[in-house]
Amino acid sequence: MKTVYLVRHAKSSWEFDVIDHERPLNERGLKEAPIVAAHIAEKMDKPELLLSSDALRAKTTALFFAQAYNIPEKDIVLDHTLYDFAGQDLVKVIQACDNAISCLMVFGHNNAMTNFVNAYGDKQIDNVATAAFTAIAFDIDKWSDLSLGQTLYTISPKELR
Repeated sequence: MKTVYLVRHAKSSWEFDVIDHERPLNERGLKEAPIVAAHIAEKMDKPELLLSSDALRAKTTALFFAQAYNIPEKDIVLDHTLYDFAGQDLVKVIQACDNAISCLMVFGHNNAMTNFVNAYGDKQIDNVATAAFTAIAFDIDKWSDLSLGQTLYTISPKELR
């Protein structure tokens, strides 16, 4: 059995003159990410591995979840491949995970997150919101055998207001 936790980065800012990769979270993102992270840390088992896009907004979101789970920042694995908006690279990264890992948490971007949860989960989601969380369980022993799973839990910041 394998479980993946998917988190779309929190709301980011367009107010700074920086390249897309370096956009920070905005005030709303900085408020919502720790709320969702605290909720998830109370509700869901601690992941064994945190993988994040190396984009600033995803790394910052991952840091809030690491703090909520008491996982050291240095244990967040950054992967530029997760700076993916379609989802093919997201799937490849998950499929390449070490099979010793049973519970994986991944931080990334839309449309990759929405595409993944709809392709591999059994609950359709029109659009994975910023800072939203989805957990999907798979009846597999190897990540490379990724197939349709069961959506265990979803939550968005709006549901926690």
